[in-house]
Amino acid sequence: MGLTDKIGVVILCAFLFFSVLRLFAAPLKLAAKVLLNTALGFLALFLLGLTAPLTGFSLGLNFFNAVTVGILGVPGLVLLLLLQMLFV
Repeated sequence: MGLTDKIGVVILCAFLFFSVLRLFAAPLKLAAKVLLNTALGFLALFLLGLTAPLTGFSLGLNFFNAVTVGILGVPGLVLLLLLQMLFV
């Protein structure tokens, strides 16, 4: 395999890499946003757990609650608190 063939293979691999990256850019960006929001949801639930002795509100620190708070934000947190009061 000559130098010209190697350069051609590198160019082809780079083209394929950037094509796949461009194809999956939007879903990867969405997944990154959901992951970041979930981490923020865990943080919000952790802080809520720290204030539980003062406020009386405590939610479990689990993945479902974190995703709900992370994606829905403050309305999701309020919804979880209302559901907790309803089922307790």
